[in-house]
Amino acid sequence: MAAIKTDNLVKRFTEVTAVNGISFDIPEGEVFGLLGPNGAGKTTLISMLATLIEPTSGSAVVAGFDVRLQPLEVRKNIGIVFQEPSVDDLLTGRENLYLHSMLYGVPRPEIGPRTDKMLDLVNLADRADSLVKTYSGGMRRRLEIARGLIHEPKILFLDEPTLGLDPVSRQTIWGYIGRLKAAKKTTIILTTHYMEEADNLADRIGIIYQGRIIEMDTPANLKKKVGRDLVFIKGAVNAQAVRGLSFVKSVELEEGRFRISISDSGRNLQALLNSAGAIEEVEVRPVTLDDVFMKFAGHQIKNDVENNGIFQRIVSAKATRK
Repeated sequence: MAAIKTDNLVKRFTEVTAVNGISFDIPEGEVFGLLGPNGAGKTTLISMLATLIEPTSGSAVVAGFDVRLQPLEVRKNIGIVFQEPSVDDLLTGRENLYLHSMLYGVPRPEIGPRTDKMLDLVNLADRADSLVKTYSGGMRRRLEIARGLIHEPKILFLDEPTLGLDPVSRQTIWGYIGRLKAAKKTTIILTTHYMEEADNLADRIGIIYQGRIIEMDTPANLKKKVGRDLVFIKGAVNAQAVRGLSFVKSVELEEGRFRISISDSGRNLQALLNSAGAIEEVEVRPVTLDDVFMKFAGHQIKNDVENNGIFQRIVSAKATRK
């Protein structure tokens, strides 16, 4: 069964079509990575799925409910972790979870046990009664994840969950997301600019560009579409001869050297070098998701704020009115 299903989903603003006919299914329990550059439509897409803005046309069903006709039911079944911290600094970790539980209608007898369970999950039990303003950045993000899960949503939206964290804290967050993934009880939609994060966590990745999903597949299959390895050669390269080799997928001139995608460097590198011509320098490395994005979207993903403040204020207001 699909946790999320969209059919030709479109969102137009006055002069811009932010989302332009997106259709996909995300099955229950999947971690789906959504990648795209600034202005690609990521936040607009998530905002529609989370019932924060209405689609211009098309349809979306989230957790079995139509985002237009049953927005309250959708909100009951989703959790959201924002890019920027949204927990209350003047409350303790436990108090933040209690407040969120009340807003989402968690039965009172269950709030205490669920709070303890979530604090244990994110390793904050020993700091549960400390004010959040005394927490480190990594601790705040862990509390955000606990808060997003405490009402036991079927679907969790993680918007840049490790943005700005140090490598150790980032690895810790990855561990918690990995545990959720292994349990297969929560469908996770992950937006990120860290390619390693998407590679490690996502079952499938959708690359969104100019409002459309231009590629969607597993990380491994996406990398295969580019090639298994990249060879960078500087010199008087015979590009025509290289392009004629059966194992070569692409040849591009990039910053004064040739960027050549091949299927298996261990087996084919020497044949490539023999055909290349006069070589000055050679570099060989495996294909990464950065290379995938460069191929399909044309440029690297950069730090993306995409109106996060507006996104966050709308969610807070709607949760308060619930």
